[in-house]
Amino acid sequence: MQVINEEYQYTGGVSVLGLVEKYDCPLYVYDFAVVERQYKRLAGAFSGLSLQINYACKAMTNITMLKLIRNLGAGLDAVSIQEVKLGLHAGFQPHEILYTPNCVSMEEMAHVIELGVKVNVDNISMLEQFGQKFPGYPLCLRINPHIMAGGNSKISTGHIDSKFGISFHQLPLVQRIIKATDIIVEGLHMHTGSEILDSEVFLNGAEILLNVASSFPDLTYIDFGSGFKVPYKENDIETDIEDLGAKITERFKAFCKEYGRDLTLKFEPGKYLVSEAGNFLAKVNVVKQTTSTVFAGLDSGLNHLIRPMFYDSYHRIVNVSKPSGKTRIYTVVGYICETDTFGVNRKINEIQEGDILAFMNTGAYCFSMSSNYNSRFRPAEVLIYNGQDYLIRKRETFEDILRNQIDADLPVVAKKEVVS
Repeated sequence: MQVINEEYQYTGGVSVLGLVEKYDCPLYVYDFAVVERQYKRLAGAFSGLSLQINYACKAMTNITMLKLIRNLGAGLDAVSIQEVKLGLHAGFQPHEILYTPNCVSMEEMAHVIELGVKVNVDNISMLEQFGQKFPGYPLCLRINPHIMAGGNSKISTGHIDSKFGISFHQLPLVQRIIKATDIIVEGLHMHTGSEILDSEVFLNGAEILLNVASSFPDLTYIDFGSGFKVPYKENDIETDIEDLGAKITERFKAFCKEYGRDLTLKFEPGKYLVSEAGNFLAKVNVVKQTTSTVFAGLDSGLNHLIRPMFYDSYHRIVNVSKPSGKTRIYTVVGYICETDTFGVNRKINEIQEGDILAFMNTGAYCFSMSSNYNSRFRPAEVLIYNGQDYLIRKRETFEDILRNQIDADLPVVAKKEVVS
């Protein structure tokens, strides 16, 4: 599970405290060996099929990481024109990118098509506009299977009340639009949500998608999305990817035989590939004891790591400076002027001011969701690759805060006198 070893002193063979000394805090650190391990594990679980793994880059879009993941053989799942351009900049070819937006403008869709990227359409309105404006351009359809899955309602995307996807009950309308506009459907897609615990839930969604696929004669691929759960705690539940791989492989082979030709099976993991690779390091500014709680206040906050406040997500926290100290109970909080809590009543080795705490599983949706809230700077990012550390994003400065602001030259208006 964890990247930092049993003594919590090293990640990827590099000293954690040495990294803090070299790059300062707060600091994101990623061990690429873990990403490679996860990629190979997923590919191995589906080795009997024509498989394409597309990295869901919204999890982490650092250019260096994108290049390395491409070198593993992955394609890219992008949800915005900006992610598409980042992917192209990192060396992905247009045909290696699947653009899966939601509620975007037709102008953005057109821009993506100009770049030659594969497009995934998830609503009837856009499908009609697409068919009229780009006849003959092959596309993928995102289907909503009406399945509730995911560890939190905010990351469940395949249920009946979700804004994502075209309901499979709307297929008759979809077919009429396709015939009227000569649309070519080359792929079908679904994504039920993140942190899937039960393989059977995923298989139920897959079965619905395969039933839909029987109505589309020109398919070359079917994309089952992702949502595979990684462990966040000791002895935590995770998706049994080998069991799921065996079951999906058997069913997909049977479908291809029924369909009349072999199709490519696609997945789009994000968290599964990069979550466990990341550690976030922060320094303790103050230890504050109240009548009921001992707080460890850090030089960071929800501006750097918002997932605990946003999703109630759990990140294991360890005291890197005191790997074998006496255990005490702490509530770990940040420096943002708002309720800003990383973890409540956590058992952590005794903390002193100046100690370095490490947050596990921070490779996915952590830096990518960071902000300049309270006008704070975003932290640096460091990659561990083959036992060496590389700075892959500089720490922000005050000049970065000011860069796009304009100190407008406004006309001076005389102050009105106040009549007492």
